[in-house]
Amino acid sequence: MKGLPCVRRFTPYNTVIFRQSGWSDGLAVLKIIPVIMSGGSGTRLWPLSTASKPKQFHSLGAERTMIEETALRFSGEHDGLVFLPPVIISSAAHRDLVVSAMEACGIAPSAIILEPKGRNTAATAALAALIALEIDPEAHVLLAPADHLVSRADVFIATIRAACSVLPGRIVTFGIDPTGPETGYGYIQHGESLLGAVHSVASFKEKPELDVAQQYLDEGGYSWNSGVFLFSPGMMLDEFAIAAADIRDGARIALDMAQRDGVEILLDADAFAAVRSEAVDRAVMEHTRRAAVAPCDIGWADVGSWAEVWRLANKDGQGNAMTGPVIVEDGANNLIRTDGPHISIVGLSDLIVIAEGDSILIAPRDRAQDVKKVIPGAR
Repeated sequence: MKGLPCVRRFTPYNTVIFRQSGWSDGLAVLKIIPVIMSGGSGTRLWPLSTASKPKQFHSLGAERTMIEETALRFSGEHDGLVFLPPVIISSAAHRDLVVSAMEACGIAPSAIILEPKGRNTAATAALAALIALEIDPEAHVLLAPADHLVSRADVFIATIRAACSVLPGRIVTFGIDPTGPETGYGYIQHGESLLGAVHSVASFKEKPELDVAQQYLDEGGYSWNSGVFLFSPGMMLDEFAIAAADIRDGARIALDMAQRDGVEILLDADAFAAVRSEAVDRAVMEHTRRAAVAPCDIGWADVGSWAEVWRLANKDGQGNAMTGPVIVEDGANNLIRTDGPHISIVGLSDLIVIAEGDSILIAPRDRAQDVKKVIPGAR
């Protein structure tokens, strides 16, 4: 691992910092530590997304790779909001991919935490809070997946700024304004208004059947669960005590026993393997009385399937989205992507055709969620 400055020697900012020019003296700036979760496998995007190079390390719907887009989105100063250098939490197997991605986009992380084994997002949230206390205990944490797209980043930043108004007394999740009765996302039911557009959370809903999803839309007051969280680190660690103290304490042990080399932190394998695997939604958010939701319309997409890639892609006049050497004759609404072999389609529509390396995927577009069932070795 590279010998970069150790995270324990990271010099924290002051509680209130001031811009040297352009602002009036004494204008406070909110500090955010972005913690980027890069542990997803993206199995529904096989054969492009693989265990050795999952989707966040590919360019899908944007110019740069998804992890680069995420790091750049949460960087710099934005009218009263300062993003400190990010923390990346990733599989140890993807260490080189993370380092290369950050170098490519010119981002110098304050820490890269390497997980020997994935233990789901509750352990990641605990690690995020613990490392944030080392870096700057007075900053807030924005915990975000590396593999989401946001086309209206300015609106997202404004929503984050507004959500800071209910901190440190709340853990805020960002709810996406639904555009249809989507069955692939969890839902958040809004409770009472807290401040501005931020609400308490009345309940979290599992991924619904189509008729239930339509009912949520008809009733109003529901958001898709984006899996992005904003919190003060001490508050998050306190709320783990309700139902997941073991996860918090196990993450702390793995971090205390970690091997550190510059900004890179390799968690102790045995200690981290012993941590219970659970999603932060179930371990913390469904138990805390401090959950809040900030609804937003930020052009969000989690790019969880090839059907979603087709929806976001540029298309020809017949609705075909094509990448690489492709010819379509008398076909419409296809997604065709190849990294080399020429593909020709005649008289077929609504297909997914992906050629990557020595693998080829062919499926109806409405069966995109079933791709994970045909990955070699998955059965």
